[in-house]
Amino acid sequence: MNSKVFMVLRILLGLFVLVFGLNKFLEFLPAPEGMSEDAMAYFGALMNSKTMALVAVVEIVAGLALILNKFGALLALILMSVSVNAVLFHAALDQANIAGALVLLVLNIAVLFGYKDQYKALLH
Repeated sequence: MNSKVFMVLRILLGLFVLVFGLNKFLEFLPAPEGMSEDAMAYFGALMNSKTMALVAVVEIVAGLALILNKFGALLALILMSVSVNAVLFHAALDQANIAGALVLLVLNIAVLFGYKDQYKALLH
């Protein structure tokens, strides 16, 4: 992958997760509309159990790591669990708001592909 394209994708992913991680604490973005009762109940349980606070911390740390290009390969791998879970949540409970989760997943896969040389030792 072209290094400039990879840098742009890495920074975009970093900004994306940094903004959404900070939003979980600061709530500066409007809440999504049209969530089903099941989705709201599940999301409420995640909030009450402080699971979303942990996700927010992971997103903030991953965002900073990707923007600063420090430990990006590790945090992109860890962030993949957040990406997959976001898509699964929206696919099962909130299809109307799945676009952001799909963008997150696609960016995460592209960044993982950009770091593929750093994962070779793990796959032998």
